[in-house]
Amino acid sequence: MRLYELFIIAVSLSMDAFAVSVCKGLSTGRPRLGHCLTCGAWFGGFQALMPLLGWLLGVRFQGMIVSVDHWIAFGLLGLIGFNMVREARGGAAEELDASFGFRAMLPLAVATSIDALAVGVTFAFLQADILPAVAFIGGTTFLLSAVGVKVGAVFGSRFKSRAELAGGLVLIGMGVKILLEHTLLA
Repeated sequence: MRLYELFIIAVSLSMDAFAVSVCKGLSTGRPRLGHCLTCGAWFGGFQALMPLLGWLLGVRFQGMIVSVDHWIAFGLLGLIGFNMVREARGGAAEELDASFGFRAMLPLAVATSIDALAVGVTFAFLQADILPAVAFIGGTTFLLSAVGVKVGAVFGSRFKSRAELAGGLVLIGMGVKILLEHTLLA
């Protein structure tokens, strides 16, 4: 996997976390640096952990499904992307409280990183070097989430659906690219 492809995937995966961070910033009103770092740590940490777990699962079963791995990668990325597009087009505003404590952040971090678990499975099929990939995804999500809190305080929620829509479309495009590379080059 090339660096630019990893960058695109990292940014796409972080769009859910960015959108939630924007909402957290909106609900906080005047976020401090600690709020930004807390969001970044929770979301970045889980966005790094989930693909690693997915990769471990994928490596375990890779030998059994190697002949259809490109279809699985296409399907997973496509489903994640379509779900993000559907959520972006839904228009229903999420209400988040202003808390940055464990009870508020843990469910948000898990919910925004479930798609990264599926991408980790895809990484196993693509035989990607997982440690740099998860570090890059986690770091990208950390930065975008920390910035998202400030963006939410300044600009409000108008970027949330656009971020999810862009992330979803990019993941669908990456899935199509993987499928085309494997079917046209096979």
